[in-house]
Amino acid sequence: MRVSFVFSEVITGLRRNVTMTIAMILTTAISLGMFGGGLLFVRTIDKMKANYLDDVQVTIYLNDEISSTDSTCSSSTCTTLRQSLETNPAVESVVYENRDEAYKRFQEIFRGQPELVELARPESLPSSLHVKLVNPERSDVLVQEYTGMEGVYQIDDQNRFLERFFGILNAGRNGTFIIALIAALAAVLLIANTIQVSAFTRRTEVGIMRLVGATRWYTQLPFLLEAVVAGVLGAIIGTGGLIALKYLVLDSIIGATGSVIPQIELVEILFPVAPILLGTSILISAITGYTTLRLYVRH
Repeated sequence: MRVSFVFSEVITGLRRNVTMTIAMILTTAISLGMFGGGLLFVRTIDKMKANYLDDVQVTIYLNDEISSTDSTCSSSTCTTLRQSLETNPAVESVVYENRDEAYKRFQEIFRGQPELVELARPESLPSSLHVKLVNPERSDVLVQEYTGMEGVYQIDDQNRFLERFFGILNAGRNGTFIIALIAALAAVLLIANTIQVSAFTRRTEVGIMRLVGATRWYTQLPFLLEAVVAGVLGAIIGTGGLIALKYLVLDSIIGATGSVIPQIELVEILFPVAPILLGTSILISAITGYTTLRLYVRH
């Protein structure tokens, strides 16, 4: 098999149908870029879960009687509750915070909003027990166990907020994958149409080659490689788009969140996302090209 002939036919085919080739490459790039964005979404969510689950706490707010009269958790009600938590096998640590300490923390958190700090008073903030769990994902068990106990005013489970927050992120990730799937379908149809048009315009050449003894595989390989080359170019452009998006848009947006969302590093795009996009593009292009040739090209 003459390799130079095959590659010259590939280049000729791509140039002959240049508008369809460009459309195929761009559509493939968009679909792969969206797919890569979804993969980065998943990786970012995983990093955020790892970061935040380590710091997740259950805060047990105490009633007004304890908050107003017990600054050291020495009353029988508070002591009993604290000892029960400290001996609970699901609990890693317990920290008591009285009203004055809660007010100081409130001032620190909202120091950039002086008007809000001026409105607050220590007596408006309850004392609390900050509970760190061995397994933060099982916080609901602790909440059920201690809800309604003597001295307990309210229980705040940070894990519930995180579940809602990650639910929103997961919905965004799923939307990205759906759009990528639709774009991928368009790319597959374009690849199939391009191969059909390319085979039709070169039907005479292929017929002559078959008459002089060329095998079916030899005559169809250039069409298959056209699809693969277009897919590879689409993967390269899609990866380049993700890198450009990182530096031009995402870095500034994520930086504005104050480290709430971890930064996306360049290495995360180059590995493993870029190889996944490249492998996916080659696989889809090759399968689509081979199927199209088998179904529509009878030479």
